[in-house]
Amino acid sequence: MSPSEALPAAPGIRVTLADLIEMRHRVREVQLFSTPAQRSPLIGLHHSKLRGRGVDFDQVRVYQAGDDVRSIDWRVTARTQEPHTKLFHEERERPIFILVEQSRRLFFGSGLAFKSVLAAQAAALIGWAALGHNDRIGGLVFGDGEHYEIKPRRSKQSLLQLLNRLVRVNQSLHSEARPEADALGMALRRAREVLRPGSLAIIICDERALVDAAEQQLSLLSRHCDLLLLPLSDPLDHALPAAGLLRFEERQAHLQLDTLNAELRQAYRAQGEARILRWEMLAQKLRILLMPLSTQSSMIEQLREYLNAGAPGKHSSGSKHSPGKQP
Repeated sequence: MSPSEALPAAPGIRVTLADLIEMRHRVREVQLFSTPAQRSPLIGLHHSKLRGRGVDFDQVRVYQAGDDVRSIDWRVTARTQEPHTKLFHEERERPIFILVEQSRRLFFGSGLAFKSVLAAQAAALIGWAALGHNDRIGGLVFGDGEHYEIKPRRSKQSLLQLLNRLVRVNQSLHSEARPEADALGMALRRAREVLRPGSLAIIICDERALVDAAEQQLSLLSRHCDLLLLPLSDPLDHALPAAGLLRFEERQAHLQLDTLNAELRQAYRAQGEARILRWEMLAQKLRILLMPLSTQSSMIEQLREYLNAGAPGKHSSGSKHSPGKQP
């Protein structure tokens, strides 16, 4: 189904290509990448390690006190009879690969939007920001038996391809789809095959996607790529409302829950807290940035809060999951 053939998008439930293109105007509201006037915490992901990346020759100028003597250009020095040094600049362009989930388990939300919409919006915002930063953009849209890959390129067309695929999958989401057991793990396995060392992989997925196989793939991928994790949650993932007897039905399966049962509510809350802790422990173990997002509040506001804090390591604790919790 193409976006033009899809049903009209309901705000917060489905996205359109126009919605994701419009996100380019929101980039200035969140300083995802550094500019000459302002440094972003993400600069640590973008320039610090330089795994597999090089430096480009910039120019030769007269030697100044404090310059590295190893960079002296002896040919120019001999010709001019005055010491000259070579200047280099770090290679700015790097592949940024956005892995974004669009599955049945994301087709849900009790806050401002469905998690599937939040995922698409976050991917679009990051994509436009990276394109404006002169990076090569690609990605992989994965979900219930679907994997669509866009190779990283430094072009608006590449990003639009990714966004168009996101919309196609988002528009086709429905609650009766058969979930794939480890869609995230399969997507990460593919990322390991195609990404070169030094790439930045941004993973946008459901908070519940972190099973053993996916965690193993994240550990392997982190050995040669930088990672940014954005697990998505909804307030109802962490706490049940005191709504009395609730009945659920899926295909031939039926479930009945008494949400006034204190033990049931506590067990449900404990499961949610365990998922949060697992993400936090993984981020600390791999020394990678964790920025969980909730449907409860504005995605822009959540990202701004993370980035304005100024210290990437601070966020690996996962404390920002708290907006998704309920008392």
